[in-house]
Amino acid sequence: MTALATVKAYYTHFNNKNWQGMLDLLHPSVKHEANQGDTRVGKELFADFLAHMERCYDEQLTEIVFFAEPNNERVAVEFVVNGTYQSTDSDLPTATGQQYVLPAGAFLTVEDGQITRVTTYYNLPLWMKLVGA
Repeated sequence: MTALATVKAYYTHFNNKNWQGMLDLLHPSVKHEANQGDTRVGKELFADFLAHMERCYDEQLTEIVFFAEPNNERVAVEFVVNGTYQSTDSDLPTATGQQYVLPAGAFLTVEDGQITRVTTYYNLPLWMKLVGA
C-alpha cells in the first residue's frame, strides 16, 4: 500500500470512529506530535489519546485534501474539523455541547506501510473563541 493509501485509510477510520483500525495502521513506536502538549511515542500512548479525545469531542472531518510527495514517505492533509465539545478537557473552557467548525492540517510519515509520525496543527485560540471562551 502506498503512503497516500495508508493515510487515506487512517482518516477513513477516523471518520468511522474505528479507533482500532487507526491503531492498526500505526508503527509500534509511532511519534505523535499533537498541536498542544508533549510528543507521545508509542501505540499505547496514542490509544490513550484517542480514548481521551472520544470522551471530550465528537468530530468528523470534511473537505479533506491529501498531498503526497514522490518518495512515498510523507503525506500532508488539510481538512475541516466539524465537532461537538461534549466533555470538559482539562484546563480548557467548560464543555456544554458547543459545536465548532475549525480548519486544521496534519503531516504524516509512512515507512513500510505503517505510520511512524502524526503531527497535527490547528488554531487553539480560534477553537476557544468558537466554543465561547
